[in-house]
Amino acid sequence: MSELMKGKRGLVMGVANDRSIAWGIAKALADQGAELAFSYQGEAFGKRVEPLAQSLGSDFLMDVDVLDDESLDRAFAAIESRWGGLDFLVHAVAYSDKNELTGRFIDTTRDNFKNSLTISCYSLIDLARRAQPLMTNGGSIITLTYAGSNRVTPFYNVMGVAKAALESSVRYLANDLGPEGIRVNAISPGPMKTLAGAAIGGARKTYRHTEANAPLRANATLEAIGGTAVWLCSDWGACTTGEIVLVDGGYHVLGMPQSENL
Repeated sequence: MSELMKGKRGLVMGVANDRSIAWGIAKALADQGAELAFSYQGEAFGKRVEPLAQSLGSDFLMDVDVLDDESLDRAFAAIESRWGGLDFLVHAVAYSDKNELTGRFIDTTRDNFKNSLTISCYSLIDLARRAQPLMTNGGSIITLTYAGSNRVTPFYNVMGVAKAALESSVRYLANDLGPEGIRVNAISPGPMKTLAGAAIGGARKTYRHTEANAPLRANATLEAIGGTAVWLCSDWGACTTGEIVLVDGGYHVLGMPQSENL
């Protein structure tokens, strides 16, 4: 272990189980010496996250709802009380009604549009504003996006719009926080076999298609995404901010499927 993250402390939000992208990131950061706090939403998720956190030596868990200002206030007050500061924040928070992740985008309801944008995009802004005072020595904020933000992907629907807004927010936040040495970036994996990914219509077909056509003939792994997060959160990423880093086996460079799959 090279301990690139030794002495650094951070909050990881969005671990649902051991197949979550947020878990892959958390494990990679811990393997490099980081000290972690975890958030979860509700008792059911708390029961899943607690043993995972313990396996990485963490007993710092908080029940947080990004739609509830009081729970956010409590969480960041707890971080300040226990650690006195924060070095990195991992935002892996997104939501949309799964019933609207099938069919046509044009049928998106007003309520789900607002809810999806608030949870999937505005939460990053809200969290960055709360993290900023604790990042007195600079820091790193990373979030997760997907290529459906700028290219139409079947059934991704309103999440594509939410991720487009999220990516734009990354750039604006990077500019706002840069003078304080706080970097803001997004990681964009290809399709993943996660709890969140399974909610999207046609998820299995999408996964198989990208695996068969990406230049590397492979989808991203949790280890690869975790390694990218280590780079962005460590001092090795000191001059990288405002970026959308693609970890998708190269799929984003294609103009059409491989010849054997046409």
